[in-house]
Amino acid sequence: MKTKLIEKIKRVQSEHEFSGSILVKDTQETLMEVSFGFANRSEHIKNNDSTKYGIASGCKIFTAVGICQLVERGKLAFDTRLKECLDIDFPHFDKEITIHHLLTHTSGIPDYFDEEEMEDFEELWDENPMYKIRRLQDFLPLFQHKPMKLKMGERFHYNNAGYILLGLIIEQASGQSFTEYVQENIFKQANMKKSGFFEFDALPSNTSHGYIDFPDGTWKTNIYSLPAKGGSDGGAYVTVKDMGEFWNSLMNGQLISNASVELMLIPHVHDEEDAYYGYGVWIEKRDSTIHKYHVMGYDPGVCFHSAFYPNHETTVVICSNKSEGAYGIMKEIEMGLLEQ
Repeated sequence: MKTKLIEKIKRVQSEHEFSGSILVKDTQETLMEVSFGFANRSEHIKNNDSTKYGIASGCKIFTAVGICQLVERGKLAFDTRLKECLDIDFPHFDKEITIHHLLTHTSGIPDYFDEEEMEDFEELWDENPMYKIRRLQDFLPLFQHKPMKLKMGERFHYNNAGYILLGLIIEQASGQSFTEYVQENIFKQANMKKSGFFEFDALPSNTSHGYIDFPDGTWKTNIYSLPAKGGSDGGAYVTVKDMGEFWNSLMNGQLISNASVELMLIPHVHDEEDAYYGYGVWIEKRDSTIHKYHVMGYDPGVCFHSAFYPNHETTVVICSNKSEGAYGIMKEIEMGLLEQ
């Protein structure tokens, strides 16, 4: 089965020129661990199983875990209102917005990058230089004084700004910067030794560059397309092995209690068809049962998919340093391995 799956993956990789690393493992063994393409095209440095990749919004699950930890420590509650746990003024926001609303993308607040209204992420930096975005508070001018987009609780509306606020709440409740908190309380505890929030102009060794490809065959890196340093809504760097360690630690109750894990993984809100959202994690149902818990992230020069399949006790991690390709690999793995 392993050989056939790897052959299929290599075919899909060739067809779409996938660049990145792939990990498939169950509770007993690693079923597949392969890498393709270059972490640095100019220097012809290849991706490998220890390469660090940006995962964009894939790291919202880390933010949700951080909130759950602080709830367990009595610092917060899921029904704590935004105005009660963050000393920042949002003059047009509903005063009844809670942490639960932010976690589930149902707060109704405006987003700094609204996927329903904008197509090009790089438009954000015309007036707000990306090289100045290095702390969570640097995002505030992008949405702090805007009116509500929707009524609080009206519907699911995927929202990056909401997760910026959650990161700021973690900072105020813990007394640490968000990235320091995650490094100490999540990455360290989950044995994610190579993961972190790195600045574009100070990347550690064996970190992939993100590439944006054009139809004529030319390309550019994404260094001028994203904030200089990621935060609580996206932008962490992980290896495929580290992300596998995260899923294992989460599901085994090493990061938060089993009760908190169960609360994170409840389908709190319905998006469309079989897609639901918990706390920082997508949930897909098939025939009214949970098929997978998964996270994903897309930015210019970044695409990422990772999932835990409870019925198979299997973890899949797909990191890519291109703008697309991870989804096709994920579907091939699901068809070739998990549905047999």
